[in-house]
Amino acid sequence: MSPLSLSPLRFTADETAAVVGLYASNPEYCRAAGEYEPEDVPADRVEADLREEAGTEGCEVLLARDGQDRIVGLLCLLDRHPTDGHPWIGLLLVHGSLHRRGVGRQLAGMVEERFRHEGREGLRLAVLENTPASLAFWTSLGWREIDRRSDRRLGRPCVVLHKPLV
Repeated sequence: MSPLSLSPLRFTADETAAVVGLYASNPEYCRAAGEYEPEDVPADRVEADLREEAGTEGCEVLLARDGQDRIVGLLCLLDRHPTDGHPWIGLLLVHGSLHRRGVGRQLAGMVEERFRHEGREGLRLAVLENTPASLAFWTSLGWREIDRRSDRRLGRPCVVLHKPLV
């Protein structure tokens, strides 16, 4: 697999179209999250949601690109969670055609290394309870369950995972 790079989402028409394609290529996630219908992912809503995310203090919305500069994933990162002070991965979405090819694993590793390099002690994320494949992915990478609670924005049941970085 080619090396990946991360860059901030600039909200160009091409990038927005690619992000809509990322969501549409993940119908199971779309249905589980309940935010978008995979058959009709509205570009204006996706853009508005991601602009809101990017405009939140301490949040970044990043695109993952492969060696040919194709957009293969989307990451939303939070530098410090308001409750626990840890950095969080708010979303890691890989194009559905690239599942089980190491893209998600590589992106997770890049994020872990970034926060490890910053001297952070741990990293957290929440997985929707109704996405067992996502939970299996993260636990296979060494993440461990520390809590179960509803997400802050939409009240969906989640499993909170933590990975020590030291």
